[in-house]
Amino acid sequence: MNFYFAPMEGLTGHIYRNSHNAFFNHNNIEKYFSPFIVANQSESFKTRELNDLLPENNQGLVLIPQLLTNNAKDFIHTANKLKVMGYDEVNLNLGCPSGTVVSKNRGSGFLAKKEELDAFLDEIYSASMTKISIKTRIGKDNPEEFYDLIEIFNKYPIEELIIHPRIQKDFYKNKPNLEIFKEALSLSKNPVCYNGDIFTIEDYKKFIENFPSVGTLMIGRGLLANPAMVSEITNNAKLDKNILKEFHDQIYRDYQSILFGDRNVLFKMKEIWTYMIQAFPDNTKYAKKIKKAERLCDYEEAVSSLFKEQIL
Repeated sequence: MNFYFAPMEGLTGHIYRNSHNAFFNHNNIEKYFSPFIVANQSESFKTRELNDLLPENNQGLVLIPQLLTNNAKDFIHTANKLKVMGYDEVNLNLGCPSGTVVSKNRGSGFLAKKEELDAFLDEIYSASMTKISIKTRIGKDNPEEFYDLIEIFNKYPIEELIIHPRIQKDFYKNKPNLEIFKEALSLSKNPVCYNGDIFTIEDYKKFIENFPSVGTLMIGRGLLANPAMVSEITNNAKLDKNILKEFHDQIYRDYQSILFGDRNVLFKMKEIWTYMIQAFPDNTKYAKKIKKAERLCDYEEAVSSLFKEQIL
């Protein structure tokens, strides 16, 4: 089984990726995907985007930049800039369910514009000098939309079709539609990767029992909650509290080195703890302390007591 680390806006940037790769990867995760970049005609990337994409900031791991757009020329221009930086694959985001993204007919909102999507894909695959994978949902309003979408996708040499089997309106609620995903496996002419609700080893085992032919999984929220999950699956290596503490401390130091002020550092760390706190069974009071911390010293005290007093 191949494993990918899903892109999570605001969470899985180069600081998180590097620490995860150093402490938990052990060559188990084949590709990390960057949080999406909005493609445009600019000759340069924004400083934040550039820092996230610079090869020197992503050494020792395979990074796939993800692009968000419904404009083919913007996609091609940005993909070509990335090619110059050394990236030979980019990923098209057709999955983001955010209202601000969907209102502009981007992300999963683009799925409702089938003629425009078809024309867009025709243009980018005709012009591109790089490999293009696609991360998609199964529709915007209705799962049955996927049958038309797969006909469109099958026209193009997609490097990999990464399917999150929810519609846009689901956001992350309801269950993934595994019936549609099963149909996708038989209908797709391109390689298929599964993404969605793999949170535990039991989830993984149940999935592969039902879909033994699937060779690639993309995991996001599950890995944020348990950074060692893929190692647990592949090597039976349980999450170690001491390693988790070292992992946390490295991210914390790195954010302090690039962000100004307690508030900005705390914002980033609290985002990570939204997921990582789930690794600790008895976490309620510690989660509250971390959330309420307004100074780094208060945050450090809360985190220290969590690691000292709780077991995984």
